[in-house]
Amino acid sequence: MKSSNTTIPLEKLIEQLPENYSVADRELVQRAFHVAEEAHREQKRHSGEPYINHCIAVAGILSELKVPPEVIAAGLLHDTVEDTTVTLADIRRDFGDTVKILVDGVTKLTHLPRVSRGDQHAENNNNGHETEEVPIQPALLGRKEDIVSETLRKTFLAMGEDVRVVLIKLADRLHNMRTLGHMPEHKRKRIAQETLDIFAPLANRLGIWQIKWELEDLGFRYVNPEKYKEIAELLTEKRPDREAQLEVIKENLQKLLEKNNIKAEISGRPKHIYSIYKKMQKKGKAFDMVMDVRAVRLIVPDVPACYSALGVIHTTWRPIPGEFDDYIAAPKDNFYQSLHTAVFYEDKRPLEIQIRTNEMHLNAEYGIAAHWRYKEGTKHADKNYEQRINSLRSMMEWRSDVNDAAEFVESMRSDVFQDRVYIFTPRGDIIDLPAGSTPIDFAYHVHTDIGHCCRGARVNGKLVPLYQELKTGDQVEVLTAKRGAPSRDWLNPNLGLVRTQRARSKIKVWFKKQEDEQNLAQGRETLERELQRLGLNDINFEKLARDLNYKSPDEMFIELGNGDLSISKIIKQFSQEQQAEEIFEISPSHTPATSTNAIEVVGLKGMLSTMARCCNPMPGDQVVGFITRGRGATIHRQDCPNILQTKDRERLLQVGWGQVERTYPVPIKIKAYDRQGLVSDISNLLSDESINIADVKVNVNRSIADLRLIIEVKDLTQLSRILARIENLPNVMEAHRTNPG
Repeated sequence: MKSSNTTIPLEKLIEQLPENYSVADRELVQRAFHVAEEAHREQKRHSGEPYINHCIAVAGILSELKVPPEVIAAGLLHDTVEDTTVTLADIRRDFGDTVKILVDGVTKLTHLPRVSRGDQHAENNNNGHETEEVPIQPALLGRKEDIVSETLRKTFLAMGEDVRVVLIKLADRLHNMRTLGHMPEHKRKRIAQETLDIFAPLANRLGIWQIKWELEDLGFRYVNPEKYKEIAELLTEKRPDREAQLEVIKENLQKLLEKNNIKAEISGRPKHIYSIYKKMQKKGKAFDMVMDVRAVRLIVPDVPACYSALGVIHTTWRPIPGEFDDYIAAPKDNFYQSLHTAVFYEDKRPLEIQIRTNEMHLNAEYGIAAHWRYKEGTKHADKNYEQRINSLRSMMEWRSDVNDAAEFVESMRSDVFQDRVYIFTPRGDIIDLPAGSTPIDFAYHVHTDIGHCCRGARVNGKLVPLYQELKTGDQVEVLTAKRGAPSRDWLNPNLGLVRTQRARSKIKVWFKKQEDEQNLAQGRETLERELQRLGLNDINFEKLARDLNYKSPDEMFIELGNGDLSISKIIKQFSQEQQAEEIFEISPSHTPATSTNAIEVVGLKGMLSTMARCCNPMPGDQVVGFITRGRGATIHRQDCPNILQTKDRERLLQVGWGQVERTYPVPIKIKAYDRQGLVSDISNLLSDESINIADVKVNVNRSIADLRLIIEVKDLTQLSRILARIENLPNVMEAHRTNPG
C-alpha cells in the first residue's frame, strides 16, 4: 500500500515528465520510484517529512531540465546505495549499467561517514535511537573537511566521464538548499558557504543559469541573513515603481523594433539578491545606485537580427561608454552567448539591454542541459554539446593525477570556477587563464619546459616581477634560461608566485622526480628555517608528523621536499594544536590587544575611520561617527561630551563595530640593504594585510638597514605569511621574529 504522503508528489512528477518520453521511459521512472520508496520507507528528514519526498523533488528538478529518463531514475535512487540496504549490484540488475554508473557517481565514498545523511537525515533511526557515527580512521582522513573534499573529488571525476552525474548532484544540492531552514544553524552556514564556493560556480561553469541564481540566493540567505533580508525588503518596497517603469520601456522598445521590421520578445530581466549584493560590493555603491539600472532582454529570430536590434537601439539612445560586450562573436568560457549593452534612456537614466536568439536563451538558462531540450536535435545544438563535453574533459584531464582531495577541490575553485582572463602570446595566440594568474602560470600553460625554465617575463614590453597578476589583453613574453628548474619558493602560497593548480601540479611532479634523500634534506631544511624565522624552538617533530597523519618525521620531510606538503599547512596545524598565548609568549596576566580597526560604517563601506582620543572608544561601547572634513569619520563614544555638545548634528553618522579580533604583539627584525622607499614598501605591505604597527625603530649602518618592529598579528599563519612577503621585497636579506625585550 502506498503512503498517502507520497502518492500526490509521484503523480505530480509523472505529469512533469517531458512529453517525448515513451511508455517504457515512464515505466522506468515509476519502477525507480517504487524501489526508492521501499528503501527509504522508515527514514525521515530533519523537517519530519518522509525521505522519499526529497528523492521526488530531485527528480522533479531534473525533469524541468528535460534530461533522459535514466537520469531521472538515478535521481530517485541517488541516496539508496549510501543510506539503505540497496547495493549498486541491485541497481545494475534492475535498471542497467547507465543508471548504476550515475548513482555510483553521486554516492559518497562507501568507506567514509555518511556526509549527506548527517546533513539531511533526522538524527534518529527507525528504533528511535541516535544514529551511530562511523569512526574515521586518522590515517585515512583527519577532519570532516577532508571527507567532504574526497566526496567532491569523486563527483568531479565522475563528471568528466558523464556530465549527467553533476546534473543529479546539482538537483540534489538545490533541493537541500530549499529545505535548509530545518537544519541546525552551524550546519546551515557550512552547507550554504560550500554552495556559494563550489556548487553555484559549478552550475555557472556548466551554463545552467536557472540553477546558478537560485543556489546563490539561497546560499547568501544563510551565510549573510541580515544583508539578504535588507536587500529583499528593499526589492519588495520598490517593485511596484520598477515594474511600472519597465512596462512603459518594453512598450516603447516594441514599437521601435516593429517600426524597423524586427520581431522580438521583450521581457524585464529579474534582479537576483546575490547578484545585487555582489554588484554593491564590487562598485562600492548603495542599493539605490545599483537598482537605478533597469534591465530588459530581447529574444530575436536569428543572429543578424541581434545586430540589427543593437544598431537601432544605439541609434535611438546614447550608448554608455565601456558597457558594450559582444558575447556572440566571443562567447564566454561557459559558452554563453548574448549581446550586452547599456544606454541612457529617455529619462537620462541607464537602461541595460541583453539581445540574443531563442537558442542562445535556452543555452543561457539551461547550459549543458539545453542539449536534451532540442526535441529533434540540430547540428548546431549537437556541436555546442560536444564542445562543452570536450571542454569538461580537458578541464578534468590533469586533475585526475591530483591525489590529495583538499588540493583537488582547491584546484577546482582556483582554476575552474574563478573568472577568466585572456592573455596574448608574442605571436598573437590567446591563452585562457583563471583570473589572478601570474607569468609563471602562463609559462606552464604554454609548455611544461617553458615553465621550468622561466626566469622572468615581459608584459606589454616591460619587465615585471613574477608575482604580477595578468589582466585580459596583456601580451606576455616569458624569459627562460637554457637549462632550468623550478624554485621551491614557487610553491610557497605566501609569495603569490603561482596561482593555478595546473602549474603547481607540474612543479610538484618535477620535485617528485628528485631522489628521496634530496627531498628529505630539503624538506627538513625548509621546515627548520621557517621555524627559526618564527622563533619556535623545541618542536616535537614526531608529534607534528603524527598530527599530520604521517608515520614518521622523515616521511613528512620528504613530502615537504617534493611539494606534496606545503609549509603553510604545517604552520596552520601547529597553530591549531598550540594555544596562541603559548606561541606568542603571552603571560596569563597580559590581555592580548583587540583590533579597533574593525569598524563598520553603515551605508559607507570602507570609509576611513579613526578612534577619537577624547573618549578612547573600545569594542563593546556604544559608538557614533563624526564626519571630519578630509579625514573620514572619527569614532566617539555616544556619551562623549564633545558629541553631546556638538551643534553639527548633520555630521553625525551611525556606525557599529565589525568583527573584532584578538591580536598579539610580536617583535620582528628585518635586515636589508638600504634603499629609498624601503620603509614605505614594508609599511604598505603591512597595511595591505591590515596589520597594525605598534612600534618601529630603524638603524642604518654602512648601507645595511636594521629595522625592529612590533606588529600585531592574529595567529602564527598570518605571521608566517607576513615574514615571507617581507623577505620577498627587493633588497631585504632576512625577516624573522625576535625574542621580547
